[in-house]
Amino acid sequence: MRRKIPSTQALVCFEAAARHESYTRAAQELSLTQSAVSRQITALEAFLGMALFRRTRHGVALTPAGADYARQIARQLDTMERDTLDAMARQGQGGALQLAAVPTFATRWLIPRLPDFAARHPDITVHIETRTRPFLFTDTPFDAALYAGTPAQAANWAGTRSTVLFPEDVVPVCSPRLIAPHAQIDPAAVAQLPLLQQSTRPDGWRQWFEAQGVDAAHAHSGPRYELFSMTATAAGHGLGCALIPRMLIEAELARGELVIACDRPLRGERSYLLVEPALPDERPALGVFREWLVGQAGG
Repeated sequence: MRRKIPSTQALVCFEAAARHESYTRAAQELSLTQSAVSRQITALEAFLGMALFRRTRHGVALTPAGADYARQIARQLDTMERDTLDAMARQGQGGALQLAAVPTFATRWLIPRLPDFAARHPDITVHIETRTRPFLFTDTPFDAALYAGTPAQAANWAGTRSTVLFPEDVVPVCSPRLIAPHAQIDPAAVAQLPLLQQSTRPDGWRQWFEAQGVDAAHAHSGPRYELFSMTATAAGHGLGCALIPRMLIEAELARGELVIACDRPLRGERSYLLVEPALPDERPALGVFREWLVGQAGG
């Protein structure tokens, strides 16, 4: 069946003209004549059966329908360009994966381990962009997502399947300047320290103190930070005690920038998961990556 798709040349001309809102500047960018760009867009409008631009005193401006179509087409052209560059780089070998990932997990846990994956599978390229919330895979170029949430939340992510990597066990950490050198303190003493709050885990400290049997009146007090990386940096600079998964601060602990104030981890409700679209045919590169990722998580 023939696809209902206009010519790529017409789409490229339209995207450039929409970005500049100028046929002339689009022509200069594409090394075409202004009349050639105009002909391509006229043909595209005829194909679609709607106006994409309206004439103004200063040239052209997008119609509302044209602006909406331009947003969609720009994303699709970016995807086509990326896939073409990947194919050229691979020369028919391996593959490329486009991952969405929560930012701190990507920078603190995944990326430091990727050299091992690259050494084992040099023919597979891994691209990473940050996403913190569920999305529709059909509306994005992503092959999979590394997500922090509960298994129930992952189960409600429409059209996907997920693999639990490990739970989010949190532990109180702080700068060594806040406690006696090489010493840990009890939970009651932690309650006397300034507390750093994680805005995405607003009840984290309350849950930790309740698990320790400590009444902490100011469990919800203290400055709030959106990302674990921000909270870790604030703790390292002596601003207070933070509740952070140990696996996200391995480097700071090794360098002595952070110390464990009280080694009583609490298993939170959330886990780190690999979420994939539930498709009948799996990409071989994704299967290889999943197997490696599960091995890293288990190690």
